[in-house]
Order: sequence, then structure tokens, then C-alpha cells
Amino acid sequence: MNVYIRELVGHLAHTGAMVHVYVRAWHPDLPAEVLLEPGVRVVHIPAGPYDLEKEQLYDIVDEFADKVEADIVDQGGVDVLHANYWLSGVAGHRIKHRLDVPLVTTFHTLARVKAETGDHEPERRAQAEAQVIACSDAVTASCVAEAHWLERLYGTPAERISYVVPGVEHAIFSPGAQFAAREAVGIEDRPTVLFVGRIQPLKGVAVAAEAFGRMNNKDAQLVIVGGPSGREGDQELARVKQAIAAYGLEDRVRFEKPVPHHLLSSWYRAADICIVPSRSESFGLVALEAAACGTPVVASSVGGLRTLVDHGKTGFLVAGRDPAVFATYMDQIFSHPMLAAELAMASFERAQSYRWSTTALHLRDLYSQLAVRQPVNC
Repeated sequence: MNVYIRELVGHLAHTGAMVHVYVRAWHPDLPAEVLLEPGVRVVHIPAGPYDLEKEQLYDIVDEFADKVEADIVDQGGVDVLHANYWLSGVAGHRIKHRLDVPLVTTFHTLARVKAETGDHEPERRAQAEAQVIACSDAVTASCVAEAHWLERLYGTPAERISYVVPGVEHAIFSPGAQFAAREAVGIEDRPTVLFVGRIQPLKGVAVAAEAFGRMNNKDAQLVIVGGPSGREGDQELARVKQAIAAYGLEDRVRFEKPVPHHLLSSWYRAADICIVPSRSESFGLVALEAAACGTPVVASSVGGLRTLVDHGKTGFLVAGRDPAVFATYMDQIFSHPMLAAELAMASFERAQSYRWSTTALHLRDLYSQLAVRQPVNC
């Protein structure tokens, strides 16, 4: 989500928009505001103790909304509010009524979708999402699957759902020499499977480890770039380590701490396969970035991944997240160099149609449409 917002606001500024980005201050030494680039102003809003856990943030939404509203008024107002994630949606909903401006909401993940895949969220989150949706002038969806979730699980009117598809920065994420990439990131020059993401049940890192253990190729290495996240992050890491021990993979699995976004491109180029075994994905930015680097993806057949991965042409999709099926497809790629090359080329070509500049233009068009519509009122 941070990558999404950073790329989007920069490209919105390139269209001539002035963008104010409001985030909660998480450290006392943060400056009150930062001019990220011409046209993009980031404002750190002090709300509640700096060290709040994610589950405690709902309790300070009112304070956050009050201070965001005050800054907006001080800046002379805005034409539209765009909230990202459900907590920002709650704040945006309240500010919308106070300032009488349209509200666009992008959720990134939805509580009722996560519940269907076993990742339960507090009921107040699902209720809050429903309330925000009921008063949003537009709700964005990154793919058809997300639009269907919004309609089926939240009763979102179809006419208020707008497709805003994320992009990829091709100047950074592009093919390159694999051997040089492996030298740059410091891994051995051997068949490589890559997982990128938070270590939590939703992302399926334990599935990736077990699938790797079941592969016939015993020369390959698995690189996991990411760290434990959320309430169940440490438990998921323990499950990953259990799988590593069960299959005797200690010498073939490498853990890397999260790296700056732009450096991920070297990790994608260093890999032969990117595995994405998520329980659900509204889009799947990791899969798109890997494809842009010419790295085939083996992913769960869920959400936006079904749109990004063309089964058998740019990678493979796995229904049900069975580790044995993931292992079969990965072995197939490693065993057939011609297939691997064809998947890599098709992945790169498919990714070319996804650009942040196009995403920003679609949003600017949506903002313009809202300016002449009758606002939604709950």
C-alpha cells in the first residue's frame, strides 16, 4: 500500500495536481511536513501515542480526522478526498461531511474477503468498511474480482465502482543480467525461487517453504525477502522454520530483511521463479513487478493474481494453494529451459501495459467526474 500511494501521488503531481498526503506521525522526530517532490506534500499528523499497535489505531481516528480537517482548511480546501485503507476511510468519511467534498475510497484489503479465507478481522472493521462504502462517491477496484467482492459482500452499487488498476515503474523494474543481479544481492549462482512479502498467514510463506521442500530439484535455493508482520507474524515464521526443518532445507533457504522498494528489482532479476501463494490478493503488486523483470510467477489462483498471471503463458496459477502443485509447476519451469524463456518473455510483454502514469490519468478523470455529480449522502 505504501508503494501504491507513493507512486500514485507522484504521477498525479505530474498531471498538474497538488496532492496533500496525510499520515499519522509514528515518531517524535518526524518533521511536521515534507515536500516529497513538487506538487506532493506529506503531512505527519500527531494522533495518540507514537508506539500504538495497529489494532489500537481505530481509537484515535477522531483525533486524526480533526487535525487533517484543520490542515485542509488552513491550506484553502481540497477538491476531493481519497482515502486508502479502511482506517483512512473512516477518517475521510467524517471529513467529507464536515467539508462537503466528494470521497474516493481504495481499501486494498477487505475484512469480509479475509474472513472467507480464514484471516478474521474484528467485526467493527467490517462494519466500518460498510459504512464508508455507503457514503463513498466512488470506490476503486483494481480488478474484476475486487469489484465482485465489493458488490457481493458489501452491496456496493456497481455504478459507484471505478476500475483503477495499479502500475509498475518500468525504469526500475525491467529485465537484466541474472548473474550480475545475483552478485549484487550476494546470493549463490544456482536455481533460485523468490518469495517477497510480509511473513504472515495471508501471504502463505509456510506454503512456499513446504512447496520448495517438495520439489524434485534439490539444487535450488529459496530466498525469502520480508519480515514477520501483524499479530500472527511470529507464528507464521515458526511454521516456516518447521517446514524448513522437516524437509532438511536449512542450507538452501535464506532469509532477507525487507529492503527498499527500488532494490527489489535486483532480487527479481536474480530469481528464476517468484512464488506468490497468498490466500487472497486484491491485486498482487509483487507478481506484476516480478513479471516486469521477466521472472515467471507461480501464484495462487485468487483475486487480482488471476488477472496478472496468464496460466501456462506467463506463469502458473494454483487452485487451492496445494504445496505439491506449486512444487510441480516450479519443477516444470526448472526442467524445461525453453518453457522458462517463453514464460519470461511473455511475462515482460504482459507487464508493459501496466503503467502508473495511466493509473494517475484514470484517477484524474474520476476526480473530474465527481466534481459534476450529485454527492452521495448517507
